[in-house]
Amino acid sequence: MLKYCLRKFGQLAVVMVLISFFSFAVIYIAPGDISSMYLSPDMTEEEQQAVIEMLGLDKSLPEQYLGWAREAIRGNFGNSLASKTPVWPLLARRLPSTILLMGVSLLASLALAIPLGLIAAYKKNTWVDNAVSAFAYFGMSIPSFYFGMLMIILFTAKLHWLPSSGMHSVGVDTLPDTLAHMFMPVITMALSHMASYTRYVRANAIGQLSEEYVLAAKARGTLPGKILSHHVLKNTLLPIITLLGMNMASLVCGSFIIESVFGWPGVGSFAMEAIGKRDYPVIMAYVMLSGAILVVGNFTADILYSFADPRIKRGIDEAHGK
Repeated sequence: MLKYCLRKFGQLAVVMVLISFFSFAVIYIAPGDISSMYLSPDMTEEEQQAVIEMLGLDKSLPEQYLGWAREAIRGNFGNSLASKTPVWPLLARRLPSTILLMGVSLLASLALAIPLGLIAAYKKNTWVDNAVSAFAYFGMSIPSFYFGMLMIILFTAKLHWLPSSGMHSVGVDTLPDTLAHMFMPVITMALSHMASYTRYVRANAIGQLSEEYVLAAKARGTLPGKILSHHVLKNTLLPIITLLGMNMASLVCGSFIIESVFGWPGVGSFAMEAIGKRDYPVIMAYVMLSGAILVVGNFTADILYSFADPRIKRGIDEAHGK
């Protein structure tokens, strides 16, 4: 298992290098000149050249990338072109807000999708199953940004129940106030994931309910709730673990959109502002952060998969001669 983890870490490192290089190359060939953010018309030609050399823009793409990579490994992603301050502290200050939003939405989607999927499978082809399936199709079909705007119109503009933007009210820093601000962005982000998780749980639970161990439990008079929670649930979690790792990218991208819709002070809305200002150091730092979340999420899913199914762990150990 240790060799397997080390091999996965090596693969993650290669993926991160590729992400960083291609992202840097896209920014390098993008229209416009970064130096224009630093140059002014009253500068002499020598002063302008000195600024270009200071920024390293007089070097080729490989030289610029290697210089950036050496600093990035040390945690230095450069200075923001807009604020002229180091990028990483700006991101680190907003990162907890994004992690909070992503984490709560993920837990909410799982907490609703698992029981709904199990119930729909147990009540297959009944009105309960049809209602759950209709709700899942609705969640998978509606765009997140559109659903978010609908919620703002309903709960803020019409009913005046919830705040439309931000994480806290002005002058208020209490848990109920934060929960009120979180409600709409969490529901909006969780809806599409909950819908897809529900469909996966339902499909896998239907297959498990026809297995002999479930039929034997029914013959012994085991209650349906116990059959679902003690027998079916564990075997339906395996594809969900894989799906979680695959969906980390959509969670990151979802936070990018949802934070902008609801004015949530996270790294997604910060990156959106950076794109508008063509603040390339911030954009690169955000891309690397998103890539790290994605690859770590997939790595975690692989490890959890082996623990959830002992057969996989035994296969990994046997493959490495243990």
